[in-house]
Amino acid sequence: MSASATPAASAPANTPRQVAIASLVGTAIEFYDYYIYAAAAVLVFNSQFFPKGNDSVAMLASLSTLALAFLARPFGSALFGHFGDKLGRKQTLVASLLTMGLSTVAIGLLPTYDSIGLWAPVLLCIFRIGQGIGLGGEWGGAALVATENAPQGKRGWFGSFPQLGAPIGLFAANGVFFLVTAWLGVEAMVEWGWRIPFLLSIVLVGVGLYVRLNLHESRVFRQAEEAGRKVHAPVGVVFSKHGVALLQGTLIMTTTYVLFYLMTAFVQVYSKSAVALSAAGHVLGLGIPANTFTGILLVGAIVFGICTSLGGVLADRLGRRRWLTLVTLAIAAFGLAMPYTLEGATPGPLLAFVCVGFVLMGATFGPMAALLPELFPTEVRYSGASLAYNLASIVGASVPTLVALQINASHGLSGVGLYLAANCLLTLAALAATRETRDLDLSRV
Repeated sequence: MSASATPAASAPANTPRQVAIASLVGTAIEFYDYYIYAAAAVLVFNSQFFPKGNDSVAMLASLSTLALAFLARPFGSALFGHFGDKLGRKQTLVASLLTMGLSTVAIGLLPTYDSIGLWAPVLLCIFRIGQGIGLGGEWGGAALVATENAPQGKRGWFGSFPQLGAPIGLFAANGVFFLVTAWLGVEAMVEWGWRIPFLLSIVLVGVGLYVRLNLHESRVFRQAEEAGRKVHAPVGVVFSKHGVALLQGTLIMTTTYVLFYLMTAFVQVYSKSAVALSAAGHVLGLGIPANTFTGILLVGAIVFGICTSLGGVLADRLGRRRWLTLVTLAIAAFGLAMPYTLEGATPGPLLAFVCVGFVLMGATFGPMAALLPELFPTEVRYSGASLAYNLASIVGASVPTLVALQINASHGLSGVGLYLAANCLLTLAALAATRETRDLDLSRV
């Protein structure tokens, strides 16, 4: 029987429009859910879910809950990756979207510390872990929907569609908080208005489910299924047979995470904190009003989205390794310049700093949905790409979220910049050891 007569070849295929919408809409919703938590952790949760008395301790506890999702994400990637490689991408993506959406709505309904005491932060942590599990399974599936359905030579461009979910979600999350604060005022937003962005998620999840339930399974997966290439334990196979690729993918992604969470978590707290000096004599904040910084972040999110698409296109033209090597070197230089560009910044220079950071963020983030899946064969691609992406979140996101403020207090912005540059060295080493994957045929690996 010829290849063209196989069931996989004759089954319905997704159109480019379906691929773009399904991969973008789902990740945008998931990242919206994820980022409204980050915004609330900085603005609200320290006063609503933790004991009052010591503002610094409450803020650190609130930010610490962010790390829970990063620790949960590899478990989500292992869980959903297993079923995505065994049962298919479509069903697994529906399940991951529901996991994230229901966890987010539950957070919006939680009683505060004043109402139920310690159960408030306990339940908050449980549902934050639910968000992490959901996003851990989401990204890999969305990346595979885009890349496994992409025309040859355009995987970087198609792979940028799920990546656009991050800037769109960031813009939507901060935009909703900006509007709620402007509409209700800061006091009402902190007291109860913060729940509105979380409860809105149920509407967005309904839209995402509609889009994804109308998606067809990729031909690449169906061909592997017909050829009997599915494995019993995909996650185990990733660790036993593709451990080098997993390590390479994790380290390649690490700098992207460090940069993003320095820009969205550390810079946000640093900008909004009152101007003061640490015991070591380093500046602890800029004293920028909260809504002013939120507006700056909205502009940054737009820049991020534009450069994410450009990053995917340029990775197709120049190759993954060459493009990401150039961008990573630029990120290292950006980090080393941080004490000269951020310390003492007023809103104008702060906007310029944020925009430059998000130009680099888009340039490195855009190609990742193409590169990471290209490192693994079809039968373990969901598990491998998801694990690399989410293991990097532990190294590159949870750690700087917790320690960047302490590094700044002890060593100033030069210490924070050196931390970013040091992670760039790990990424550059991994890129040097990785083969170029731009021209691979995904159906043959």
